[in-house]
Amino acid sequence: MDTGGAMWYNTRMRTDVLGVGFDDTTVAEAAKRAAEMIFRGERGYVVTPNPEIVWMCRKNAELKEAVNGAALVLADGVGVTLGARILGRPLKARAPGIDFIEALFGLMSSEGGRVFLLGAKPGVAEAAAENLRRRYPGLVVAGLRDGYFGVGDDVTGSINAAAPDLLVVCLGAPKQELWMAENAPRLNAALCVGLGGALDVFAGAVKRAPALWRRLGLEWLYRLISNPGRLKRMSILPLYLLAVIRSGLGGGDGR
Repeated sequence: MDTGGAMWYNTRMRTDVLGVGFDDTTVAEAAKRAAEMIFRGERGYVVTPNPEIVWMCRKNAELKEAVNGAALVLADGVGVTLGARILGRPLKARAPGIDFIEALFGLMSSEGGRVFLLGAKPGVAEAAAENLRRRYPGLVVAGLRDGYFGVGDDVTGSINAAAPDLLVVCLGAPKQELWMAENAPRLNAALCVGLGGALDVFAGAVKRAPALWRRLGLEWLYRLISNPGRLKRMSILPLYLLAVIRSGLGGGDGR
């Protein structure tokens, strides 16, 4: 794939939910748009905010700028699509990050696309790479690195040396969004995607919710049951929904 271009593909008309603009797209549409960016050598990055990240953006102006500056902003959680519906601006569908990347990997596999995996604990990216090679035979895992690196480590140099078309960044929010906003212009990769714990899923260390739970929009509940330690993080959901309702009643961003 040719990644020689340097055009930034930025914001279009988006659906605003508490100050974060979401692209009104399905998973298939988003994957196709991302593949086109890669094929054309258009530079940019993709973010997949859930309500927790939207809430972070209300308190972190730098993060909000990074999220809204992405080439694609996908509605990862059911709370986002619910919020948009409450505000009278419904989105077509949820676009979970892991579903998006699986669709994109499928498109890249048929073209021999190259991907670099960045993030997670030592050993996780290696296991993920092995599984991805089996699942997508045409996909080239051009390089990988765990998420434990310091300021002096030449991470961008390692990525550029591998010459990937796509960089998957799994550093967790808000680190991955801020990292992509800062470093994407210096990378040879056409596209970067922030995906939280996706490498753990691809490595088999974490299981996704069963398909029925996902279809019902209850993946968040399955993850909470599987990991009760997430309860504190989930506690922002009532506050988020209250802010959305206030915003819908004419309260601006719901503060």
